[in-house]
Amino acid sequence: MSTVISPGKTRKRTGTAPRTASGARPRKAGRRQQALACVTLLAPFTALLVAVFLVPVGYAIGLSLFSEDHKGLGFGGGTTVFTGLRSYLAVLTDPSFVSGFGVIALYCVIFVPVVVAGALALALLLDSGLIRLRRTAQMLLYVPHAVPGIIGAVIWLYLYTPGLSPVIKVFARADITIDFLGLHSVLPSIVNIALWSGLGYNMVIFYAALQALPREVIEAARIDGAGGIRTALMVKVPIIKGSVVMVCMFALIGALQLFTEPMLMNQATPMVNSRFTPNMYIYDAAFRRNNYGLASAASVILLIVTCALSFAVTRWAGRRERSTR
Repeated sequence: MSTVISPGKTRKRTGTAPRTASGARPRKAGRRQQALACVTLLAPFTALLVAVFLVPVGYAIGLSLFSEDHKGLGFGGGTTVFTGLRSYLAVLTDPSFVSGFGVIALYCVIFVPVVVAGALALALLLDSGLIRLRRTAQMLLYVPHAVPGIIGAVIWLYLYTPGLSPVIKVFARADITIDFLGLHSVLPSIVNIALWSGLGYNMVIFYAALQALPREVIEAARIDGAGGIRTALMVKVPIIKGSVVMVCMFALIGALQLFTEPMLMNQATPMVNSRFTPNMYIYDAAFRRNNYGLASAASVILLIVTCALSFAVTRWAGRRERSTR
């Protein structure tokens, strides 16, 4: 503390400044700016989520609780009546809807391991440098995914149809009889179409993850004497385990949405009926039987199953990751 003496006046000056709220104001302004930035960045996503997901789901739930009641011979329209959970009970007790999930389960048993293993093997080959013209190979493998699914399904249906398919004619010349649309081969034929379009896409995901690996880890494995196959299986694959889980989850969700391929095959073979998958059941209930309450209830049940399966896969992957640490 110092004392300053001036004529006729004595003033004491200390080294501490008086307390003011000027330090709190910048903090409040900064918080407001952060909140404004968060709202600005999240607003487009929130609006899209509400418009594309929450509103349709809410509308489907509301629609599933009502049904059209037609009196007499059905002329003159009907009245909308509240039915509660009756549509859900009808869906869950319908054998065709339950069998559709059985088809999806069998489809997943075949499709998911093959697409994950195949895409991972292709990505490891491209990352190893054994394949020349890697960019050209990536483009050729990705082209089938760029083709619209309906066009790809039509092409493969042409190759599966007896009397039209050049593939069947080639097998016939070699005295080999094969029926791609038969009882035991129609599901593998559908899996083949999905593999043709999804293998390259998942390969790109794995290849991008492999390119992000630190090269020091790979070099250390080589210095320790690990060969190419051992490095790929023991070093690269465990590091990109998160990408493998993501591809598995996307494959499962895509399997639950299976619709285009069996819908086209429904026109070519009796082995695929109009309620072959849950999505086909929903389409049949809505646009062939005009029962929108039943279709909405089936859609909500399919959504719940999809969310539960995604949550289960995520939790399982998280527990595996924590147990390996």
